[in-house]
Amino acid sequence: MSDASNQALRKTDITAQASLGVGDISTRGNEPSVYSVEQLNIYIKQLLEGQVGMVWVKGEISNFKAHTSGHFYFSLKDSKSQITAVMFRGHNARLKFKPHDGMEVIVRGRITVYEPRGNYQLMCEMMEPVGAGALQKAFEQLKTKLKSEGLFEAAKKRPIPTFPRHIAIVTSPTGAAIRDILNVLSRRARSIQVTVVPTVVQGEAAAPQICEAFKKATSLPDVDVIIIGRGGGSIEDMWCFNDEKLARLIAASPIPVISAVGHEIDFTIADFVADLRAPTPSAAAELVAKSSGELGTKVKSLERMLYLSFEKKMKYLNEKMRGLSKRLVDPKRRLQDLELRNDDLLNRLEFAMNRLLSDREHRVELLNEKLGSPQSLIDEKKKDLEYFKARSEKALVFAIEKKKASMSRMMAILDSLSPLKVVERGYSIVTKENEVIKSASQVKKGDLLDVRLAQGSLTAIVDSVKEE
Repeated sequence: MSDASNQALRKTDITAQASLGVGDISTRGNEPSVYSVEQLNIYIKQLLEGQVGMVWVKGEISNFKAHTSGHFYFSLKDSKSQITAVMFRGHNARLKFKPHDGMEVIVRGRITVYEPRGNYQLMCEMMEPVGAGALQKAFEQLKTKLKSEGLFEAAKKRPIPTFPRHIAIVTSPTGAAIRDILNVLSRRARSIQVTVVPTVVQGEAAAPQICEAFKKATSLPDVDVIIIGRGGGSIEDMWCFNDEKLARLIAASPIPVISAVGHEIDFTIADFVADLRAPTPSAAAELVAKSSGELGTKVKSLERMLYLSFEKKMKYLNEKMRGLSKRLVDPKRRLQDLELRNDDLLNRLEFAMNRLLSDREHRVELLNEKLGSPQSLIDEKKKDLEYFKARSEKALVFAIEKKKASMSRMMAILDSLSPLKVVERGYSIVTKENEVIKSASQVKKGDLLDVRLAQGSLTAIVDSVKEE
């Protein structure tokens, strides 16, 4: 019978014995049975997975690692014990929060055995943080992240136009929110153009659709303000307005945005990054649409203020004109005075210019006497240049000789301290994974050690360890 057949029979035998209990695996009748490590691990895997099944475990995350493959590897521990755990990409993609070391969680999963190493671990399918729901935890994490980036700063908020002419509304076309907004706008300001950009506002597919609808709203021509929102609901219903991509689109929007999500007590990430938060969709409509009656009253008030201001200005100008008329003199006499003044100024200007030219000529003559011959100055500077060049060359040669002497001394000292000199006297250097072994406590039985000799090197296996 071939080795493959023998192995298959052994696997069949150990599977059959799994139902008898752990104590039955070591003997068959009165004769001891010998199993391979693989067979033993298969037996333990079948036993654990068959007996334990799905479990709920509460513990603190430690040694958390998000692998490049997308899988999460970590340990769950309490005050007395710990267990390794893994959460594959297909399951952790549904998490609404980011796990981290020190977080206390409740997980649901199955006990499994990793056969090549004989390690058992918890394969998690669901995870919830202890003390706060997953959605609330994700909300706080994203809020903290965006706040640290400055997306909530008041300095970045754009003012809402006082009298917008075109409003884009991103919401569900069949929800109560759009009806409330349109009712308010039709009652308060019929002249405002309204464009509804339809989207779903609830469910897992809502966030990407809201993002696309918002992009369409920003691309509409001549839009003065955008209202984005929906009616009230649970945190799950409004979760699409906590999407990070949507938050960044709102923050980067070139058009002012009003967030009107839920009721007054409801807050979403969209509320924090928008330029203005309205407690309800109806309140958002009231903020952008001034009442026609209010505008009429304000126009009348401004008309009266303009009339009073105009009357006051005319009275002031009339009084000023009468005062100037009294001070008015004969224009011919005024022209004569100005001609005399002009002649006087012209004489003074000619005198000042002549004096200035004379002073400049005298100064030029003095400077020419001080300047001397440019050639003599050039010759003098050439001599200085040759002198400094010679000094620099001597200093450089001296410095190089000094550095050479210092380097020779250092090389002699370094050579005397080299561990290779010690090796040449009969000693050796022992390392483990490139770490020099100085104490027996650094190794254990079975470790591979590299030994460097004066001539060549060798690899040794630790047979025993004696610590003094």
